[in-house]
Amino acid sequence: SGFAPPTQHVLEKSEVAPSKFNMKLEDAYDLLLSFFRPVTCRHKDEQPLIPCHVGESLNTTECLENKCCPSKTSHELKCYMPFKDNMQLTFRLLVLMAGGFLILGCLPFCCCACLQRSQCVNPLRSANNEVKRIVWKKREHNKDIYGRLSN
Repeated sequence: SGFAPPTQHVLEKSEVAPSKFNMKLEDAYDLLLSFFRPVTCRHKDEQPLIPCHVGESLNTTECLENKCCPSKTSHELKCYMPFKDNMQLTFRLLVLMAGGFLILGCLPFCCCACLQRSQCVNPLRSANNEVKRIVWKKREHNKDIYGRLSN
């Protein structure tokens, strides 16, 4: 045929396309895990330094790529494991709980406001047939009176 050959690799029926969905789930899991397990590189005097699991003699860039902390002093390890940040975890949980309580506190007001305007839930919102009939009678009566006065 007159068509040019395809330049990209076309998947055969037996081949499976690589799934990016798993990568997105793993990224979401890592974000969630890092939110509930915050770490810091701030070293306190009483904390022992634990060498990074990928090696001690890494340069600063390699150390940061492996989620480790580079050391600024030469007599300590060059790359060590980060420490748990309990203050950051407390702050994050406090903000999360405050947001949850705020939502739970506003939810009843929002539901009541929406349901109060609904005619199927609030029977007082629907017009009563007897009241409609009385109103129409009064309107017709008023039209008759004003019509006679204007003539």
